[in-house]
Amino acid sequence: MLIGAIAMSTNATESKVTIAVKGIDVSRPGKVLVMLFAEEGFPKQHDKALRIISLNTTKTEQVVTFDETPQVFAVKVLHDEDEDGRVTKNWTGIWPKEGLGFSNGARITFKAPSFASARLDRNSVASPIVITVRYP
Repeated sequence: MLIGAIAMSTNATESKVTIAVKGIDVSRPGKVLVMLFAEEGFPKQHDKALRIISLNTTKTEQVVTFDETPQVFAVKVLHDEDEDGRVTKNWTGIWPKEGLGFSNGARITFKAPSFASARLDRNSVASPIVITVRYP
């Protein structure tokens, strides 16, 4: 009985989430930003991200771990080529010019994906969570 209680206690406090970012175009300059969000601010308000991990573009696939995550979250990956911390748009002012990826396979249509479409529950996702960066 005591062993079961200890196991349940450990699982309840485990909040690490590992993200495997795939498809990084290493021929492009800049940094890859992996952003962890609760619902507020997702996906456009980067200043509302709970955590941001910045990666060099040295490998086509990289793995990051967020040590503390909320129960429900979403992840956005931005290949920030000009390192301005924002998504640079193409000449239309609508479509992104830089690579993007979202948790749960969410995609940009005529607008940014909703939190509901990218939403993950920490207790029901397999680790690592794979996010593929897609380029225009």
